[in-house]
Amino acid sequence: MAAERRAWITPGDQRLSITQQCQLLELPRSTYYHAGGGESDENLRLMRLIDEQYLHTPFYGSRGMTQWLIRQGHDVNRKRVRRLMRVMGLEAIYPRRRTSDPCPEHRIYPYLLRNLTIERPNQVWSADITYVPLRRGFMYLVAVLDWHSRYVLSWELSNTLDSGFCVAALEAALAQQQPEIFNTDQGAQFTSRAFTGVLETAGIAISMDGRGRALDNLFIERLWRTVKYENIYLQGYETAVELERGLASYFDFYCYERLHMALGYRTPWEAYAQSRPRPRAKRKLFGAKNSGLRPDSLRKPFLGPDTCP
Repeated sequence: MAAERRAWITPGDQRLSITQQCQLLELPRSTYYHAGGGESDENLRLMRLIDEQYLHTPFYGSRGMTQWLIRQGHDVNRKRVRRLMRVMGLEAIYPRRRTSDPCPEHRIYPYLLRNLTIERPNQVWSADITYVPLRRGFMYLVAVLDWHSRYVLSWELSNTLDSGFCVAALEAALAQQQPEIFNTDQGAQFTSRAFTGVLETAGIAISMDGRGRALDNLFIERLWRTVKYENIYLQGYETAVELERGLASYFDFYCYERLHMALGYRTPWEAYAQSRPRPRAKRKLFGAKNSGLRPDSLRKPFLGPDTCP
């Protein structure tokens, strides 16, 4: 992905100039220097509406979402809606004969959870990415979830859809425990060698569902709905700093205080750890080694998403 290759370039290198490094990485110099202009206020409003509606009707593709927006009084066409949904990382959920291949050079692993009974903590973990609206921009949020308990082991924010913040979240989760199976969709961030290599090194079985099949990753899809309606939409965060602080507080509440009917009115931590004491918070806000955010993210949340060629 372009974001990964951009990160490999070392400005001021005495042996290779920026031009030579770009040539070796097959990265256009314009891509390296481009900082992204962000989205207009109107597009940000549309993206917020699309995000909310998608939680209710994830089977709406660009056609359905366009017609819904028109019914709400917005002057949009399908081309615009399709581009915004691509920026947000959204696509319609429906059974398909052939799943998409985000990056042909990435290996796709088989789906291992069919007919599997989830009956204990650390049996299956999963990870997913969601779009998070801000007042003047947006971010991407990734989380690692234990299926049995709904306990969130780690999460990270980023202003681009590269794999770095996903790897950071994975490593933070594995620093605590290790699952038997790790399930994701076939997004380029999760099929990247940087991500799967960490799992393979740890000896963890890798499972990948067909991208767009929400039932294969149902628990983390429910997590996104809960986080957005109970926190993000209510708070209306202005900046990335406010968002990270707010999410740190909310995930603390979600894991250690929020009761879940499906867990017999226990908290996720009680279902996950049973008699173990609650861990001390170790997350360091904005400045953590693997925060997934470049320094200018604090001032300019959106720099433009990077997609796999």
